[in-house]
Amino acid sequence: MKNTWRISDLLQSGIIFTALSFVTGLGNLAFQAIMGRHLKTSGDYGDANSALSGLMTLLGLLPAVATAAVTHYIAHFKASDDLARLEGLLRGCRRFVFWFTIIGSVLAILAVKPLSHFFHYGESLTLVTLFCTLLTLWASFATALCQGMAWFKRLALIGLLAMVLRVIFGWFITFKWPTAETAVLASAFALLAYLVLLFWRKELSLHGEPIPPWNREFAVYFIISIAYVIGNFCFLQGDYLVANKYFTKSDLDAYAAAGILARALPQTVAPMLTVLFTSRSGQRTGGIVSEQIKLIGLSSFGLLFGAVCLFTLRMFCLKVLGRYTTESAGMVGPFSAAMVFIGLLQALGTWSLASRWIKLALFYCGLGVAYWLALLFFGKSPDDLLRIMPMAAGITFGMLFLFWLIAMRTQSRES
Repeated sequence: MKNTWRISDLLQSGIIFTALSFVTGLGNLAFQAIMGRHLKTSGDYGDANSALSGLMTLLGLLPAVATAAVTHYIAHFKASDDLARLEGLLRGCRRFVFWFTIIGSVLAILAVKPLSHFFHYGESLTLVTLFCTLLTLWASFATALCQGMAWFKRLALIGLLAMVLRVIFGWFITFKWPTAETAVLASAFALLAYLVLLFWRKELSLHGEPIPPWNREFAVYFIISIAYVIGNFCFLQGDYLVANKYFTKSDLDAYAAAGILARALPQTVAPMLTVLFTSRSGQRTGGIVSEQIKLIGLSSFGLLFGAVCLFTLRMFCLKVLGRYTTESAGMVGPFSAAMVFIGLLQALGTWSLASRWIKLALFYCGLGVAYWLALLFFGKSPDDLLRIMPMAAGITFGMLFLFWLIAMRTQSRES
């Protein structure tokens, strides 16, 4: 039976996945509240969040690229009912991830010292972050498997379980040893949740002929994925590296608290983009396109509505985190405005990658790098950084949106 998306399933999957992920997000907010109360040494809270959202993401760019490429082809083979090639891809990817782990480990080890020196991370925190990054290599493959196979309920279940493990283990270890390093370890412990996929391993026995995933077509798409992932990192996490380089410990703590809340906006609508990517990778014509556009519309509404709610409740939310100060409260507004634009940028970037629009994906990458360089050169204080972030994000969104409309019009004419 051919595995295609029914139009009625697309929005339903996006909404259900988003709802379950929202519950997970509330649990992760509880984890941040625990960290906010346990990490009392000045700078530890900011260092922990900067390492998790900045340094770990930077070191994990290669597995993120692999995740995007593998997800696309799993969804593509499943949608076309090509079970033999799907089985071959899954077998080949296990070998690919094994060698990717080794290569990624070597590259990460070589990059640790210069990165820690340039961005002012402590050596012990950098080593712990490196260890956690290596564990995410296999978790990334599991995520790609769930996304490509459209196992969104299972992926949501893993997220819920990971949140529970993170909160319980995080409370215990930071209560005994309240440091930035132990807070990072709690996130690594949560990756044990991916072991539940072993219960469904028999569903992957499709009896096909193994094929290597690194043919020419895969290599081209891998390059496009690199551009997308670099752009994503620059937009979503690059500012953490800038803050860690320039800010004082007290400023970094306040910035991290405001960032936890503001970054929740694109994270909340991210499940819709996950569903969009899987659907778009499998089907790009017919009535399904209008439903995919509706998903972008829903995510846009969610970003705007969430920003209004967050700005209104910023004092309450910061008190829940145990990190309320007048400085952090003042940062939430401009931070949220920047994250709304960044969430919209991510939606267009996701569409471009799933559609294999090479030029637009490369443009997305170029805009992300230019955005990050602007922050690096002109954001040397909290006021300067939060002044330039919304402006730069808004300009880059306008440019990408214009080229996206041109690409959409061109595609509609060709079809």
